[in-house]
Amino acid sequence: MKVTSTRLAEIKIYQPRRFGDSRGYFTEWYNARDFAAAGLDCTFVQDNLSLSATPGTLRGLHFQKPPHAQGKLVGVLRGAIFDVAVDIRRNSPTYGQHVGVELSAELGNQLYVPPGFAHGFCTLEPDTLVAYKVTDFYDLASDAGIAWDDPDIAIAWPLPGAPSQISDRDRRLPRLAEIAPSPFCYEEAR
Repeated sequence: MKVTSTRLAEIKIYQPRRFGDSRGYFTEWYNARDFAAAGLDCTFVQDNLSLSATPGTLRGLHFQKPPHAQGKLVGVLRGAIFDVAVDIRRNSPTYGQHVGVELSAELGNQLYVPPGFAHGFCTLEPDTLVAYKVTDFYDLASDAGIAWDDPDIAIAWPLPGAPSQISDRDRRLPRLAEIAPSPFCYEEAR
């Protein structure tokens, strides 16, 4: 497995090995032993799928508050996305900073977003199917988020303007400064 570091130490890109021939390819999309050997030793409790029909569909930036905080291993089964993780841990040296990575079915790469980071993505191709494993179950009371267009975070989304599709909920999410203090603490996450 290939592991690539990002400018935020906790955010890594994982790319399981593919075995290809004239029929296509085979890959172990997730193998707990291989991921643990690569430094990601998590227990995942739920798998989620997200289908977005229109390119430019934006989802996020979402997170679950403790005690139901989720780590997410995100990959693309069809199409491509620009995937973003934002550090929202108070007292973190990288608080408010983000990483953006293109994930695609063609590349077979995956991004791990640990608890303490908000997550979101925009689709780059039609009918994009995103799969992600999470480390805690969905909990409505813990569900939260921050604005995708927060100017203090300044994500350079690969969009020609506004998203083509975005939920009413995501349009109303607060800026990062409005959720202060963050429910996550850098010292507790370490």
